[in-house]
Amino acid sequence: MSATAKVPATVITGFLGAGKTSMIRHLLGTARGRRLALIVNEFGDLGIDGEILRGCGIEGCTDEDVVELANGCICCTVADDFVPAIEALLARAQRPDHIVIETSGLALPKPLVKAFNWPEIRTRVTVDGVIAVIDADALAAGRLAPDPRLLAAQRAGDGALDHDNPIEELFEDQLTCADLVVLNKADLVDDACLAALTADLAARLRPGVKVLRAAHGGLDAGVLLGLDAAAEDDLDARPSHHDGTDDHDHDDFESFAVSFGEVAAPDALAARLAPVAGAPGVLRIKGFAAVAGRDMRLVVQAVGARVQHYYDRDWRADEARASRLVVIGETGLDRAAIAAALTG
Repeated sequence: MSATAKVPATVITGFLGAGKTSMIRHLLGTARGRRLALIVNEFGDLGIDGEILRGCGIEGCTDEDVVELANGCICCTVADDFVPAIEALLARAQRPDHIVIETSGLALPKPLVKAFNWPEIRTRVTVDGVIAVIDADALAAGRLAPDPRLLAAQRAGDGALDHDNPIEELFEDQLTCADLVVLNKADLVDDACLAALTADLAARLRPGVKVLRAAHGGLDAGVLLGLDAAAEDDLDARPSHHDGTDDHDHDDFESFAVSFGEVAAPDALAARLAPVAGAPGVLRIKGFAAVAGRDMRLVVQAVGARVQHYYDRDWRADEARASRLVVIGETGLDRAAIAAALTG
C-alpha cells in the first residue's frame, strides 16, 4: 500500500450474539500476511470481545493490533474515542493494510460510517464495506426481527403499540446500511428455512447486497475484505430510522457485571446460565470463568437458552483467577435475582 493511498476499513455490525467476534477470529486466521488492526467496541462493564480476540493465539495478531473502545456505544463517542483511535493507527510507523471495526450489538452503523467524513481522517481512510452478521437460528424463531408488515398490523390493532420496537429499528438500520449480510449459525437451521430466511432478507436489502451463509463465522478474509464500497460516499442510499437526528441514546438497554469464584465444571455453569439467558428481557450473557483444576480460562457466550463455552488461553500470573460475566438486556432487569441465579 502506498503512503498516500486510503487505508480500507470494514465495519462489522450485528445484533448481540450474532457471531461477530467468531467471524473476526476466522478472518484473522485467513489474512495471509495482511497487517490487520482491530477496533472493538464494547457495550457493558467488561471488555469481553477485546479479551477474546487478544487470546486468539493466531500468529501475527498482537495486543497492539487490538484497540478497545469501552466507553459507550461507538456511534455516540466518535469525537472522543473513535476518530482518535483511527488517527493513532494511521500514525504508526507501519500502517495497517486494513482496519476491522467490530461495533457493539447496540450500535447504529450509519453514524459510524458518517464519521469517516470527519476532516481528520477523510483523506486517509475509507469504508471498504459494512457487514451485518445475523443469527439464523434466532431469526428463524422470530426473536430479533419480526416481519414489518405484521408489526404494522399489530400497531394498527393495538393502541398500546404506538412506537416501533427499538430492537426492530436497530436490526433494520443494520440491514439497510450493509454492503454484505452474513447469515451466521446456518448449521442450526434446515435448508428450507435457510432458503426462506435468505429470500426474506434479500427483499429488504439495497440492490446488489448479497446474503452469505456461514457456520461459526467461518468465512475467508478474501470474501469479507476488498468490497470497495466507499460507504462514506454513499450515505443517502443507506436510510436509517434515525436520519435527521444528531444522536441517540440506549435507554432501552442496560448491562451489568457479575463476578464470582471458580466453578466446578463448564457443564454445571452452562446449566445455570441457560434459564437466565432465556429469561424475558435478557439479550445476552458473555464473559470468562475460572474452572477448578484447570489452568486455562473458559470463554462463555449465552444467547437465548443456547450456551457455548471453550478454553482460549492459560491464566496469566498477573491476573486473578475469577469468573466474570456481563449481562446485557432490556431496561428493567432484576439484577439481584439474575446475579443470585448466576452465582448459584
